[in-house]
Amino acid sequence: MADVAAAAGVSHQTVSRVLNGHSYVKESTRERVLAAIDELGYRRNQAARTLATSRSATIGIVATDTAHFGPSSTVLTVEQAARDEGLFVSIATVASDDPGAAIEQLMDQGVDGIVVVAPHVEVAKLLDEAPVRIPIVVIAARSDAPRESQVAYIAVDQATGAARVADHLVDLGHRGLAHIGGPADWFDAIERSRGFGERARERGAEVRILPAGGWGARQGYDAGREIAAAVAAGEVTAVFAANDYLAIGAMRAFGEAGIRVPGDVSVVGFDDVEGSAFLSPALSTVRQPFAELGRAAVRALLTHGEAARLLPELVERESVDGPPR
Repeated sequence: MADVAAAAGVSHQTVSRVLNGHSYVKESTRERVLAAIDELGYRRNQAARTLATSRSATIGIVATDTAHFGPSSTVLTVEQAARDEGLFVSIATVASDDPGAAIEQLMDQGVDGIVVVAPHVEVAKLLDEAPVRIPIVVIAARSDAPRESQVAYIAVDQATGAARVADHLVDLGHRGLAHIGGPADWFDAIERSRGFGERARERGAEVRILPAGGWGARQGYDAGREIAAAVAAGEVTAVFAANDYLAIGAMRAFGEAGIRVPGDVSVVGFDDVEGSAFLSPALSTVRQPFAELGRAAVRALLTHGEAARLLPELVERESVDGPPR
């Protein structure tokens, strides 16, 4: 910084003000300092800055050890939002046998806060019991978080998104519905199943719940084969899958059974994964606002904000129609 100050003909304090974005520096002076920084190739000494401010300007992200679309998309948007705030990011994955290890590892690094993108029931229970020494924001659609919890929960309102699917199908005339549910220990799966089932029954429809036990197309295919007989008998005219991959697998099973989508059965997914609009037929789904979710999580971490719920969007495409006559 002394070299930059000498090259720009300003004081050490002026260089510090420019680096920290203070507004009370003349624009001509700021440009001169930035030119000197560029010419000299100056980079901040992050270790020295941490010692001087007692802050590392680094946040941790605890992520699930899977490549599922929702969590991976969320991690990317949180990382982008953090960089937009001038923060560094350190990522640790959750091990199934010791979910607390990732959190402890990040705390040992001296991060200023942690965003948890691991929407598992087990991880939430761990956070309920663990002492919170730094700000922690959890991205999970948890409806039973303790009111006295020091952990802030940020989420897309999965139950409302699923309820919108139920409304859409019932409005089209469907009364025999089926839901292919995700893993029982994921909050997103729990809330999607709850929101869809409750709203559909409120609207007078019958709902069958088939737990798929996973998020993959293979699990959706197996569930689709199981439900095909009810579709062929006219007992089920619409299927809501807990994510798009489950829906894709179910559509494959229906095709093999000679069941047309949407002629014999309508299918809706969740997430709006890349390519869902290019299936044949194009898949109706629920789109999550991942970019907004990442910004909300980082904002809550920096401001010690409270819990927040973001609304998803129902995307209507070709895989849904009225029930067959």
